[in-house]
Amino acid sequence: MILSLQRDVHDIVADAVRRQFGLTDVPSFAVEVPPSRAMGDLAVPVAFQLARALRKAPKVIAEGIAAAARDMPGVTRVDVAPNGYLNLYLDRRPFLLARLRGDVSPVRAAPDKTIVEHTAINPNKAAHIGHLRNAALGDTLSRVLAFRGTPVEVQNYIDDTGVQVADVIVGFQHLEGQTLEGVRHLADTTRFDYYCWDLYSRVTEWYDGDKARLEIRGSVLHDLERGNDDVAQMGTLIVQRIVGAHLKTMARLNIGYDLLTYEGDILRLQFWARAFDILKAQGAVFLQKEGRLAGCWVMRIEEGDSPSEDGDEEGA
Repeated sequence: MILSLQRDVHDIVADAVRRQFGLTDVPSFAVEVPPSRAMGDLAVPVAFQLARALRKAPKVIAEGIAAAARDMPGVTRVDVAPNGYLNLYLDRRPFLLARLRGDVSPVRAAPDKTIVEHTAINPNKAAHIGHLRNAALGDTLSRVLAFRGTPVEVQNYIDDTGVQVADVIVGFQHLEGQTLEGVRHLADTTRFDYYCWDLYSRVTEWYDGDKARLEIRGSVLHDLERGNDDVAQMGTLIVQRIVGAHLKTMARLNIGYDLLTYEGDILRLQFWARAFDILKAQGAVFLQKEGRLAGCWVMRIEEGDSPSEDGDEEGA
């Protein structure tokens, strides 16, 4: 029942935004459940998403659309928080009576696909209990959404070009002197995900023995991103075998995925390069030229932010 009310709140607020500010396209926004009852039963942050386009403070925008929410049936009070949130307080009695009578309105399913991304284990070791917890939570959420009739796509993000994979490659090449075929033999004859976990721990200790060795990690990372044959082939073998072990682990819990998203594919297909070009063209990021973040691409967090005198901005 609360899910239907959230959808109603969303539709009424969106309509109020169109009427109050003359917008035809209202940006996507959530109707949230606040972390504390003192903040109300539902919270709407749409004013933040409108602030840049309307060039108004979020609180001013929220005040302009609060009246529409106050007129909703079942809403007893609407507060505009100083930061611009709309906090809605509900009359809980009708909900309780409807629940007791069994008179509960059917939930309207979202018309658009919802993506649930979960698990996302670094492919350098076996899955541990924390990974299983995250997977169980994500799988439960996806099943609840599907039960409501929402189109769901379950994704698992695979960081196949990250530091953790690079460290395992460093371990095989520099600690064990392994070739690609040697690693393949280990993958065929050992519990490979656990073998790599132990090797990863040894590499960490090896770095601690001489910090200059971290330069080797940096070189391997660059080779992974560029697709250097020797390094890339070993990385691909390691990732494929460990991801396979992860999927078998999750399958035993009846957890599955519709899409495995590999970071390496995002790089190779130039998705990130294109996204970065768009960010730069729209002024969402800028190159810091001074201060401690000189040489870093920096994202503006608030409207009107610009580099400070010492260049002390949050780096991207």
